[in-house]
Amino acid sequence: MLNRAIVTICLPLLNKKQIHIRYTTQEIQHNVDNDLILLGHGSGGRLSHQLLDDLIIPLLSGTATAGQNDAALLDPVTGQLAYTTDSFVVDPIFFPGGTIGSLAVHGTVNDLAMMGARPLWLSVGLILEEGFSKTDLKRILEDIRQAADQAGVRIVTGDTKVVPRGKADKIFITTSGIGVIDHGISIHGANAQPGDAIIINGTIGDHGIAVMAGREGLNVSTAIRSDSAALNGLVAEILTEAGDSLHVLRDPTRGGVATTIKEIAAQSAVSITLTEENLPVDPAVRGVCSILGLDPLFVANEGKLLAFVAADVAERVLTRIRQHPLGAKAAIIGQVSAGEAGRVRMETAIGGTRAVEMLAGEQLPRIC
Repeated sequence: MLNRAIVTICLPLLNKKQIHIRYTTQEIQHNVDNDLILLGHGSGGRLSHQLLDDLIIPLLSGTATAGQNDAALLDPVTGQLAYTTDSFVVDPIFFPGGTIGSLAVHGTVNDLAMMGARPLWLSVGLILEEGFSKTDLKRILEDIRQAADQAGVRIVTGDTKVVPRGKADKIFITTSGIGVIDHGISIHGANAQPGDAIIINGTIGDHGIAVMAGREGLNVSTAIRSDSAALNGLVAEILTEAGDSLHVLRDPTRGGVATTIKEIAAQSAVSITLTEENLPVDPAVRGVCSILGLDPLFVANEGKLLAFVAADVAERVLTRIRQHPLGAKAAIIGQVSAGEAGRVRMETAIGGTRAVEMLAGEQLPRIC
């Protein structure tokens, strides 16, 4: 009878011997029907096709079977193409204000937007650990699709692999994105000009502290949520208002605002001065940072941008940013000068100055 059948799986070892693992078909069917990802889901066989056809493809793209091929065919566009790729290993995979799925889309969309590109297409690569929950996978896939729809980008291709238990941590995601630059404005990290004002679109350090709070189970009195968001819509507003007076865009993710500002100062061979009193920091985030000995200036963000614009348009651009849902707490936090190349300093709240250096190590690991 079928339910008494025995299946033998042979696992070759390095010494040319084999281990024979015996399963009843009942045991195999139980594993197929339950909520867990199996190694077989990455085999390329029936289980792989079930996972793709029943869960991954319907949620991410809805592409019919007849339209599935080894590569996506993209429509021709007019303009310069921008391409980026990123990997996401955040722990925990669900955190206040987002998930690894929404974060993966936002991170890649934002990298394109920081070049002034209009994001168009994404690829999604999934590395799943054996034993990972299909229910959790479904939630992540739904967040990926929702984030992509909200950002106005299409998921056109992807890949899924399964690794043995203990060889990964639940799920890792790699996303790549392609966008088009269909304007003549040069936006680059080496374009900061003396006299430029530096604008940030809101409070800093929210993402890093939210992820850490979720990871460590910190019970903070005020809900701290990640700022993870797609910034391409806000960038379009800035481009419209500033035109070629916009010189640099950058999203201060790992290493925070301080590290990003330091990078731009070095790239552009300029000096930058930040004003501590103007740095917007949520009081709850500031409180957690004070308790833990962290500086919000070095904590990661996932929904913030730094815009370097000519001084004569700065107030106008700031007003435009504040009219956007992601820019209500925007502020001018510094300025560029022709001083010592790569130098960054902070005008402190007590009237002094201090040097701002790049983050030396990893303050909060696995933050994105």
